[in-house]
Amino acid sequence: MNTIEEKLWNYIDGTCTPAEQEAIARLIEQDDMYKQKYTELLVLNQEFANMELDEPSMAFSYNIMEAIRAEHALAPLKSTINKKIILGIAAFFVLSILALLTIILSNVQISGNPFSVVNIKLPADFKLPAASSIFNSAFMKSFFVFDVILALFLTDSYLRRKKAAKEA
Repeated sequence: MNTIEEKLWNYIDGTCTPAEQEAIARLIEQDDMYKQKYTELLVLNQEFANMELDEPSMAFSYNIMEAIRAEHALAPLKSTINKKIILGIAAFFVLSILALLTIILSNVQISGNPFSVVNIKLPADFKLPAASSIFNSAFMKSFFVFDVILALFLTDSYLRRKKAAKEA
């Protein structure tokens, strides 16, 4: 019985092949059971076509959206730290330190007995930058101003959190 209904539904919906359509059309004409079932399914299909789809009210849709919004609001906010950024910063510092060590070791000349106290002689053209020119530059002054402002900001946020924790 179930295969008859499936064949007839495929015939009504037009989803079967042309050879199957001809075979089912012949069965409908010749077999009374097929004919009766076909007329029942046609009536049912017509009723389905005439039905109006029910739509939920606007209040229902609004309530669902508000429930979803409230559910997302209750979820704690997580600050995620991208590990690639941390690794990039670490790699920068490691490479910087290695570069400085390479430069320093390439400019060092060791002389004397290897078993005695190490005597390190720097080349004559090796000069350290003057500290007075570094600390008097506009860049360093702006760097210190930025650091002071950042320290004040962080202190303020720490004290506000501490005060909020006492009030709660």
